[in-house]
Amino acid sequence: MDEPSLQNPSYRASGASHGPEASLSGFLTLGMAVAAGVAVANIYYNQPMLGIMRNNLPDPLTGLIPTVTQLGYAAGLFLLVPIGDLLERRRLIVCQFILLALALAGAALAPSAAVLLIASLIVGAMATVAQQIVPFAAHLSSPERRGHTIGIVMAGLLSGILLSRTLAGVVATYAGWRDMFWLAVPIALGAGVLMAWLLPRSRPSDTRLHYGQLLVSLGSLWKEFPELRLAALTQGFLFAAFSVFWTTLALRLQEPRFGLGADAAGLFGIVGAVGILAAPLSGRIADRHGPHRIIILGAALTLVSWVIFGLWTSLAGLIAGVIVLDFAIQSSLISNQHVVYALRPQARARLNTIFMGTMFLGGSGGSAMAMWAWLPCGWTGIVILGGVLALSATLLQLQNQIRTRSR
Repeated sequence: MDEPSLQNPSYRASGASHGPEASLSGFLTLGMAVAAGVAVANIYYNQPMLGIMRNNLPDPLTGLIPTVTQLGYAAGLFLLVPIGDLLERRRLIVCQFILLALALAGAALAPSAAVLLIASLIVGAMATVAQQIVPFAAHLSSPERRGHTIGIVMAGLLSGILLSRTLAGVVATYAGWRDMFWLAVPIALGAGVLMAWLLPRSRPSDTRLHYGQLLVSLGSLWKEFPELRLAALTQGFLFAAFSVFWTTLALRLQEPRFGLGADAAGLFGIVGAVGILAAPLSGRIADRHGPHRIIILGAALTLVSWVIFGLWTSLAGLIAGVIVLDFAIQSSLISNQHVVYALRPQARARLNTIFMGTMFLGGSGGSAMAMWAWLPCGWTGIVILGGVLALSATLLQLQNQIRTRSR
């Protein structure tokens, strides 16, 4: 079934007079970046707090909290994000922030690991409001500035990923893990208020697809676009490698050779935030010269970061490796999104669902494999696992380049 483009002149944000791109001011872009960062931060608060949570809730299920949260995020990507092609987006975004705040309160009140797992699953699903914001920003932007716009919003999102660990590590160390979830409640509500104030009203696509047909169309899009498959699988492997590191960092720092706590693990988020500079820069390069070289470079640098982790085992090595890792992941992510959002404008929410869903399935798989590798093999097993995942992404991209040049 053919669907009319969302970029036709009939789409108007409220107050716009010259088409959708006229509504995307620098202030609105910054606000969307902040809200995206606030939303996605909620799925990472638990990582630096994991050691404290395991001590407070001595149940094997507690170790699964990072994995379940990311699985919830992946489920939300597949079940909730496609609705952005059907409903008015401002209302959808605000409602998701409210539900996110309720789920965070449930996590703070959880009396057992089992209840906390359920709350974490819902937190992950509702945090996908970040992925309603990113394609909306891409849609509001003019085509010649789309990479730059995505870069700015993703810089905010990636700041949320990294700085969430810093905030959670400090709060959990000096107050408690429940206090971190309570603190997250008003932060999420504040982001919802910000979006209600700043976002223009949108008209949903006039596609005649119903929700069930919308979900079925995900498979058609996957089959139709090899570029989508390559971008999604590449970023899935890279994000798995990224999650392997961050899931086990707190456990690594607790070892006797370091003797550091959750606050130290959280401070690594500030170190990794140096790599956020890659986001807008990668967007500009993709606008001018195309994204493919940046994707290959990002995959290769991810592999380099794991070589650093393996060979340079001091605290300085961890710091150097995390800077390279975050710079690499962010560069490849922005460039892959540049590829994906250009494929079919009227299906951006669904394209984003497939791309980010695959990426976060990779992330949850990386978290799960990290715990399995850590218990019997320690840091050596983690380094091997992360390196294999990064190598897989690099080989996918190189294989595609060889195939392209041989045509």
